[in-house]
Amino acid sequence: MGMAQQTSPMIGLSAGAAPLMTRALLAWWDGHGRKDPAQKPWMFTAAGHWPTAAESLDPYGIWIAEVMLQQTQLAVVLPYWQRWMAAFPTVETLAAASLEQVRLQWQGLGYYARARRLHEAAQLLAGHPWPNTIDPWLALPGIGRTTAGGILSSAFNAPVPILDGNVKRVLARLQAHPSPPARDQALFWSWSQALLDPLRPRDVNQALMDLGATLCTPRQPSCDRCPWRSGCAAYAAGDPSRWPMTDHRKPLPFQVIGIGVVFNAAGEVLIDQRLEEGLLGGLWEFPGGKQESGESIEACIARELQEELGIAVNVREELITIDHAYSHKKLRFVVHLCTWVSGEPQPLACQQVRWVRADDLGNYAFPAANARIIEALLVQVGDSAQKPLH
Repeated sequence: MGMAQQTSPMIGLSAGAAPLMTRALLAWWDGHGRKDPAQKPWMFTAAGHWPTAAESLDPYGIWIAEVMLQQTQLAVVLPYWQRWMAAFPTVETLAAASLEQVRLQWQGLGYYARARRLHEAAQLLAGHPWPNTIDPWLALPGIGRTTAGGILSSAFNAPVPILDGNVKRVLARLQAHPSPPARDQALFWSWSQALLDPLRPRDVNQALMDLGATLCTPRQPSCDRCPWRSGCAAYAAGDPSRWPMTDHRKPLPFQVIGIGVVFNAAGEVLIDQRLEEGLLGGLWEFPGGKQESGESIEACIARELQEELGIAVNVREELITIDHAYSHKKLRFVVHLCTWVSGEPQPLACQQVRWVRADDLGNYAFPAANARIIEALLVQVGDSAQKPLH
């Protein structure tokens, strides 16, 4: 008698069982998937129905949604997508818009380089047929394999897999995979590919994302309603929330940033535009910088404005303190009102500087943390925002 063949720990995808898993997934999704035009308007035909396997969708709205959904939840994305589509209804209108207009529509959504890359890609796509294979999409700014797969499968029902955060979590739990997904990307991609139904790849990808977003959630997954419960190794282990495995994360560094809201004699406020590189590239902000060891916040603000803009200011009372966390660090913004004393503002560490009326600040794209500064500023100065501070 020969030795029994060892089965893969990924029960559902071993021994040719992937089609069974896919059928169970689609049966669940047909009854419980997020097929609501109020939730995913980009996934519906002009006639208002979910597309059949033979129907294609407009790639433009799907592309915008896929990029917005990078690192951002559906409920957050929806109002931004609706405003974006009203402002830029076609790839041609997006390509023709200014970068500042694009940033204003993106303001508050985070990861602002995505907006710049959408604009760059639109200028490459405008006037050409939509790509229906993966390589042309991957050649565009801001498009990775998952985003390209989402666009192609959603728009054209193409059999192209995806591997977003939801899908990684679902597959890691199904397998009870012993290491973080990032270490075994090729393996996870092969699992996602194996699950694709040849006739319904669009629906399979949507079902995988919906399963992760609605049942197989990061905390307290609803295993009792999961179509894959009987084949899930993490469920069999008794604690699915242990997966996916993660690498040990170092504590995020913490920095204090001194910010100056500087007024001139005409009551205008000084803002500067960041350099294009980085997560917040191209956005406007109130000037300031990192507090050095042993330095008072007032001295920090005065020094930073001298170094970065070449101006002297009188640092006045505190306006607001804001704690804000990014993916890679935590910041505390300590904001003071300031009066400009001398020196013509120069863009020594930024693209440009500008004196603006306080009630015109809404016409400039600021990072999310700066929105609270603007709110506090308008409350502080009220109708006297245009008057000089003494």
